[in-house]
Amino acid sequence: MLEAIHYRISEKELQVAELSHIDEQGRARMVDVGDKPVTRRRASAEGELRCASETLAAVKAGQTPKGSVVATAELAGVMAGKRTADLIPLCHPLPLSKVEVSIGLDEELPGFRVAAIVRTEGRTGVEMEALTAVSVACLTLFDMLKAIDRTMTIGTIRVTSKEGGRSGNWQRA
Repeated sequence: MLEAIHYRISEKELQVAELSHIDEQGRARMVDVGDKPVTRRRASAEGELRCASETLAAVKAGQTPKGSVVATAELAGVMAGKRTADLIPLCHPLPLSKVEVSIGLDEELPGFRVAAIVRTEGRTGVEMEALTAVSVACLTLFDMLKAIDRTMTIGTIRVTSKEGGRSGNWQRA
């Protein structure tokens, strides 16, 4: 059974003017960015995968059934960031100049903290690419560790900053 989750959002965070991907008839459409100027764009995102302490210890000791878990998940995140337009229907294909995914082990969670930074010079932002990179890195960790830990959870995937474009710069407080 799904339960409703309620979040507190400040007025500043809730700046919803109009949904640019919806036309006058309510149909989904790809936004035409052809007249927008090419500018430097950057976005970062983060997420986490929580697991049993024993799972984290096995990764630290290099004793996992599928090999180098962190390196594989980081690479999967980079590959996913580059393929975002193939995965999310209304995203523009972008010439990315950087997709960096880093995964840190966190014994306090216990689990993994995943971060991504994406850059381009283009007409639209790269927030979706950063979110996709983090999401797929987390999914890859889950896939590679599910044989030893079925209790894992993925969560708190969110944009942490964006730079460039008409709306300017933003950083999560």
